[in-house]
Amino acid sequence: MNKKLIIAWIVIFVAWMCGSFVVHGVLLHDEYARLTNLFRPEADAQKYFPLLILAHVILAGALVWIYSRGVEATPWLPQGLRFGLAIALLTIVPTYIIYYVVQPMPSALVIKQIAFDGILMLILGAIVAFVYRQPESASAR
Repeated sequence: MNKKLIIAWIVIFVAWMCGSFVVHGVLLHDEYARLTNLFRPEADAQKYFPLLILAHVILAGALVWIYSRGVEATPWLPQGLRFGLAIALLTIVPTYIIYYVVQPMPSALVIKQIAFDGILMLILGAIVAFVYRQPESASAR
């Protein structure tokens, strides 16, 4: 493992935890609270918080590792946004669609989950691309 991968892993972990808190702990909190048949009560869920941290450590590491293996010498922002979109289409969109099929989730909530987590994934893609960006060459200045 190189230094850039470790730094990116930590940065993405923090950004993902914060972003997930905003999406699920703030924006969608009240909608989740109404679905008592699907989600744990907050007090019970707190017992499992270490697993949530572990999951985000794994997610962040995998995201950075995949990006580091495919990074190209192209402008970082479009590359990061493309990467974020690809990851969203690989994970977020189908996962919430599958949840909708197998759980009695309100369709409006599923749309919000896809939209908010999709935006978060675009941001995470941009962040990892920023960390991996190539320094401007002297000739480009």
